[in-house]
Amino acid sequence: MGRNPSVGGSVHLGCDKTASPGSSFPYYLLSPSCVWDLATTRGGLAVVLGLALIIVVRYFRSPWRRVPPGPRGLPLIGNALELRDKLWLFHRDCKQKYEDMIYLNALGQPILVLNSLKAVAELFDRRGNIYSSRPRLIMAQEICAGNLLFPFLSHVDDRWRRGRRAAHQGLTKAAVRGYHNVLRKEGILLTSALLADPGASEKHFQRTTTSATMSILYDYPTLRTEDNKTVNEIIAYTERISMTAAPGAYLVELFPWMLHIPERFARWKYEGNRDFTRFNNMFESLFNRVLSALSEGSERPSICASLLKGSDHNQLSHQEMAWVAGALFGAGADTTSTTMSWWALAMIAHPEVQKRAHVELDTVVGRSRAPTFSDAPNLPYIQVIVKEVLRWRPALPFSLPHSTTEDDWYNGMFIPKGTICLTNLLQCHRDPSSYGDDAANFRPERFLGAHGEIIPGPAETHEEGHSTYGIGKRACVGKHVANESLFIYIATALWALTLERVRDEDGNEVLLDVDAFVDTGMSLYAYYS
Repeated sequence: MGRNPSVGGSVHLGCDKTASPGSSFPYYLLSPSCVWDLATTRGGLAVVLGLALIIVVRYFRSPWRRVPPGPRGLPLIGNALELRDKLWLFHRDCKQKYEDMIYLNALGQPILVLNSLKAVAELFDRRGNIYSSRPRLIMAQEICAGNLLFPFLSHVDDRWRRGRRAAHQGLTKAAVRGYHNVLRKEGILLTSALLADPGASEKHFQRTTTSATMSILYDYPTLRTEDNKTVNEIIAYTERISMTAAPGAYLVELFPWMLHIPERFARWKYEGNRDFTRFNNMFESLFNRVLSALSEGSERPSICASLLKGSDHNQLSHQEMAWVAGALFGAGADTTSTTMSWWALAMIAHPEVQKRAHVELDTVVGRSRAPTFSDAPNLPYIQVIVKEVLRWRPALPFSLPHSTTEDDWYNGMFIPKGTICLTNLLQCHRDPSSYGDDAANFRPERFLGAHGEIIPGPAETHEEGHSTYGIGKRACVGKHVANESLFIYIATALWALTLERVRDEDGNEVLLDVDAFVDTGMSLYAYYS
């Protein structure tokens, strides 16, 4: 009997890949017709069943089945649409269902949102070698900043190490004490401006923080008005970087191939390159001003002067040093101004806090002089007001994104390499397990002991009492100057002022919404009138 051609001869598997001896069989390349051919051959059914068993076993053993829980996404795009607007509100609702960790998938990109200090400390601090990288920020870093913003670089990039080391040396506790006179002067000017025009508080906060930061970075003269070209340029820079770094702001972050679209067909790319030229010229001009003063021997203390004097050690080019200063400006001025807006709202909403602060200031400082930094040890209530504002309403509802450099497991859950990790600061700071049942309320007393002494907050936050400045290798290098600035601004303002609610034409207090805000991209300003 001749061989049946439907049985004998070669079997075509519908693939262009040949399995080498000892290699895994490429069963995933089998076409439907190939499976049917196998099933109709002698022993083919056994092969199909064997392949099916392999697929089932691998499916149940796959670590991807053990990723953290999260909301179901749409086909193909996953949760991409949920990254666009008011991300923190979406995760506020999700936390009640998924608790510590929420897993999202945006067009194949895994995203992990951390909602508890315990998880943040374990991953970002204790496992910092895995969780301290940054995801690729194409618009904010590569285009608008020319890949020069060191906070956006990977932790294994030598430029990040050099930039962070140089910034840290200029912002130690000892170095910040050299700028106390600048900060105290700005606190007095802010208080005077609030007295003269209380309705323009946001502009006063912006002028104050911008002026102080310019003085510390560049030894720039005090800015007397917010209507200043340099101020406007700096504010435009901070707003632009904040908007472009926000999750889901640009499609190129999800489709990197769009970076190759010619500029004439991509307006976003044209605007980004234009902004880089604009910002680079601004930062180099400010930096060269300090360089000229140093050459003439007329420089005064500033961070840029410190960078130049230590250039042999920090191994940074002049352009890199100019952008180190620019990064510090963007990180400091906007967030401090935002925090001051939330402080004002808290004071208006909680007159009992103001009253206690007034008593402490009158007792320690008196009425014949304004507060100074030497009063700080005797003003614990002012210090915990600073802590509580930073906890209650962090300027950034989400931390800057981290990225994993290898696969990892946490509490039996799989976290794949390349996962973007975000700290949901608002929810971490409202966690009852860390701050008690009243965690959502503004209450500075939570940081005071029975005898009025300052007590530590949750262990995961170390001495800060909150995670607004970050945890681990990526913790903010400017936290000392931020704390000192907020202390003297708040102490001086409360020494001179009482903040009250606006009243209507009938003399009744206008209702206040403590949850109202203005979204500027990555940061949230308090909204009040």
